[in-house]
Amino acid sequence: MAQPGGSRGGRGSVRPPRVAGHRRARPARAGPPGRRRPGVRPVLRGPRPPLRSPEPRREGHPDRPGAQAGSPGRSRAGGRGSGRAVSRPRIGLVAAGPDIVGGQGVQAQALAAGLRAAGHAVTFIPINPRFPRGLLWLRRCPVARTALNQALYLPGLRRLRNVDVVHLFSASYWSFLLAALPAILAGRAARKRVVLHYHSGEAEDHLARWGALVHPWLRLVDAIVVPSEYLRRVFERHGYRVCVIRNVVDTSRFRYRERAPLRPRLLSARNLEPYYAVDNTLRAFAIVKAGYPGATLTVAGYGGEEQRLRRLAESLGAGGVRFVGRVDPAGMPAVYDRAEVFLNSSVLDNQPVSVLEAFAAGLPVVSTGAGDIPALVRHGETGLIVPPADPSAMAGAVTALLEEPRRARSMARRARKDVEAYLWPRVRGAWEAVYAGREA
Repeated sequence: MAQPGGSRGGRGSVRPPRVAGHRRARPARAGPPGRRRPGVRPVLRGPRPPLRSPEPRREGHPDRPGAQAGSPGRSRAGGRGSGRAVSRPRIGLVAAGPDIVGGQGVQAQALAAGLRAAGHAVTFIPINPRFPRGLLWLRRCPVARTALNQALYLPGLRRLRNVDVVHLFSASYWSFLLAALPAILAGRAARKRVVLHYHSGEAEDHLARWGALVHPWLRLVDAIVVPSEYLRRVFERHGYRVCVIRNVVDTSRFRYRERAPLRPRLLSARNLEPYYAVDNTLRAFAIVKAGYPGATLTVAGYGGEEQRLRRLAESLGAGGVRFVGRVDPAGMPAVYDRAEVFLNSSVLDNQPVSVLEAFAAGLPVVSTGAGDIPALVRHGETGLIVPPADPSAMAGAVTALLEEPRRARSMARRARKDVEAYLWPRVRGAWEAVYAGREA
């Protein structure tokens, strides 16, 4: 699609006037390399001029050749040599589908909704396609599950040929190799602009230890976007320039209410994996329960630690713990609404969406300080920070909130105000700039 007043020859091309009685000559088309039509001279075309911002800065690895967006043969959002002027680039979003409940999936759906509302055509390609009904049993076998998932996922990447920008969510380790890397290669093969949206709190270890399994591929992308200053510092230590764009929270989904009186109804909304240390939350709750016999703890999430955590809850003998399992994003606002205090014990993290959602719902937050959490939960202002693996400290922080409900409500109000910086209108312009190659 050309810019208004432009032509397929690039901005500023002048179309010769049509003369009555004469047919406009079409330029000869060059054949494949090494072949030539008989009697036809090949047409030699130089690089088209950039459509906008002649030399915008391009994020990514500084060692990659041609690390400036708008380099020869590159259009603003249409990929290498496409020459398309794109006012609203078509976005290919490669991310976890709704069957994987977690922060990245929530972010992907929020971005897709915002982009579509802004007029972008969004092609969503899940990294976890749904299995045919007759093959669901393969999910019980990890090797067979991975093989079938890849067999369904990889052909779907052909749809990236019909977009202008490939926006792919990335985690670390094997998830990077199995999900992000194929999308990077597919985007490059289709000559599209590739934006890597990296979320994992394991970035430091991933970049430090995986060497040739990560760095050559990161150099292929056009821009790296992370949601936090914490991850920006990690990537910069490894020689990458990145763009920080915050996570998105749709506050309209959550009912903000002040907890008055503040009751000991606690909530953990992290998946049941080792790095979220939900066992620490259970132990802290047992201490709180001793002082507040009517206290309850709702554990919303699923994962490989579930059976161990259930046994731990029974062995602690506190009672009042309810495991509700996997909760779809549509059901989470009601879970937050029924709770009074939010607990997070993670030892490895980035910028948890669950903390932002707790802010939106008005819950006072007690959390460890992993990853970028101290930037969200400013101790004594928008919540309380406690040391990791210290259930006594977490229980003490919860007790302090229950004993000082006015202070707890004051922190919750400030947190609710802060979360407005994570609304879609606040980040839309930054994403538009990244898609156009104009990221700062």
